[in-house]
Amino acid sequence: MATVAPTDGRPWELRFDQLVVALGSVARVLPVPGLAERAIGFKTVTEAIALRNQVLSRMDAAESTPDPDVRRRALTFLFVGGGYAGVEALAELEDLARDACRYYRTVRREDMRWVLVEAASTILPEIGPGLAAYALERLRRRAIEVYLDTRLESAEGGRMQLSNGERFDADTLVWTTGVRPHPMLARLGLPLDDRGRVPVDDRLRVVGVEGAWASGDCAAVPDLATGGLSPPTAQHALRQARRLSKNLVATLRGRPLRPFRYRNLGQLVSLGRYKGVARVPGLRLRGFPAWFLHRTYHVVRVPTLNRKVRIILDWTVALFFRRDVVQLGSLQQPRAPFIQATEHDS
Repeated sequence: MATVAPTDGRPWELRFDQLVVALGSVARVLPVPGLAERAIGFKTVTEAIALRNQVLSRMDAAESTPDPDVRRRALTFLFVGGGYAGVEALAELEDLARDACRYYRTVRREDMRWVLVEAASTILPEIGPGLAAYALERLRRRAIEVYLDTRLESAEGGRMQLSNGERFDADTLVWTTGVRPHPMLARLGLPLDDRGRVPVDDRLRVVGVEGAWASGDCAAVPDLATGGLSPPTAQHALRQARRLSKNLVATLRGRPLRPFRYRNLGQLVSLGRYKGVARVPGLRLRGFPAWFLHRTYHVVRVPTLNRKVRIILDWTVALFFRRDVVQLGSLQQPRAPFIQATEHDS
């Protein structure tokens, strides 16, 4: 029996035969002073739109004031975490800001400060030392400051303090230091491992619970190819979902189950427009070929032919025109203009 609490209305009881848990993950946040008040993540579409808007709004703020301290703070962007999310977010947004400079009279790329902080000794450890070194060199060539073996110690009041002694003010703090299982798992009464994930067997059945299944970032899934556990990546989650659904159908029909087995197809990282690195079986790519492979792979993973065609057309048109630098705030707060109007009327 499960208790369902809908968005509207009263909770109600639901009897079930099979339970599938696929809650995913949330950002892994550390107890850094000021972090909760200042930072934004880069995990959801909403956060991505907000971050794009943040960069463009800070450029607007710098354009509208002659105060050097305000300009310096507005045009300083700090990213914490040198994994896929942090590197891709920084590289793409720096590219966007560089293109957007042509629309401003007083804001230039050299006025901006882009900083990446990583606690480990390298960025992008999953793609191998050679490609990681290439990515690091490309970022630094674009005047992006990269601090390795460094942590963010405080962000109180917008004053960023790093473990290497560096201190500076910044309006933009992006936190991309990994993920943790969704906290709702703790309320479901299912067994959890020491990292808060639901342990499952190689058929994706929850260990010790009859009729329960789990997959994705919230599950500790055995990786038969490596002998460890599957990493929290989209590649693995998609394949786990397919295997889980097939095993669930097989259970209902009394057929034998098959184990989840998947070998990583490689790693793809975008470093901005026409730039990237990629590691696929037998190949190490960099620059435009890696960027093109990155885009190709992602459009292949988009569901339905209709959406694939729309995206390909949009990307093709974008090859011949400059970037769109319009803010998309109305997508996040659609009622904001109406609320603002009512406040003015009152």
